[in-house]
Amino acid sequence: MNESVARGRTAARSRAGAWLDHHAYSIIASLGRVLDKPWSTALTVGVMAVALALPLGLWLVLANVERFAGEVQASRQLSIFLKQDVAPARVAELVAVLGGRADIGGVEHRTPDQGLAELRERSGLHEAIDALGENPLPHVLIVTPAGDETLLAGSLRTLPEAELVQHDAAWRQRLDGWLRFGGRLAWVLAALLGLGALLVVGNTVRLDIQSRREELGVLQLLGASDGFIRRPFLYLGAWYGLGAGVMALALLTAAGAALRAPLAELAASYGSGFALDGFAPRQALAVIFGATALGWLGAGAVTGHFLRQTRPTET
Repeated sequence: MNESVARGRTAARSRAGAWLDHHAYSIIASLGRVLDKPWSTALTVGVMAVALALPLGLWLVLANVERFAGEVQASRQLSIFLKQDVAPARVAELVAVLGGRADIGGVEHRTPDQGLAELRERSGLHEAIDALGENPLPHVLIVTPAGDETLLAGSLRTLPEAELVQHDAAWRQRLDGWLRFGGRLAWVLAALLGLGALLVVGNTVRLDIQSRREELGVLQLLGASDGFIRRPFLYLGAWYGLGAGVMALALLTAAGAALRAPLAELAASYGSGFALDGFAPRQALAVIFGATALGWLGAGAVTGHFLRQTRPTET
């Protein structure tokens, strides 16, 4: 009894070792087949990389546009421009009263001197501002809503001390709409171009299978399982996907580097330090992993079909 159990364990270890050995062999052999055809490999990887870079680039642009538009809470802020004759003591009372309201998350008071200093720093009109003599700017209260900003804006407009309540909801709603549309467009492009990448891998693997049709037929006659035969082609597709993911990131990095300097100059002319953000390390790893999985799936779908076609029907 103990001998049979020991033999069973030995056989199981032997099968596991053979399975791991074949995986290692498939990885190395598929890499060798990729490197043996550099031009064909470069063409396949290049087409896949462009197909992946387009939706990824659109997603990256949308992320930067959303960041440029500001944080959600900051974009919801309302600015209350008070009348010129409101005394500083009354302004302090308003800050305390508004800060205690349930529909207001926070109130920031910007004095006329602070506003003038900010205007002087950003506008570059130092001489014109100095020529004004008296400070023409009013006290400004920047209010962060805790609820519906439209209702809050209507309520703040009734304050007797308020000269103007600036509420930029319309352009933010349009911007949010464009961002939602762009996000949906990115997903549609990702689906279509991802399907294209699958077809590219599938066609490349199909050609490789066709060139080895007789070899595969012999393996099937000898009793090799579909998993044994399919495994090298799966790793072949994974190598194509891995190369395409790395190349797509390289293309997007090069595009970002080409645009970074002129964008920085444009942002500096508006007094902004905005700069393009690329992919974070985790995002880059996710792109590479997704591209590798895409190549694996494309190879698996096509290999399964052609294995059924090459399976012998007669003995």
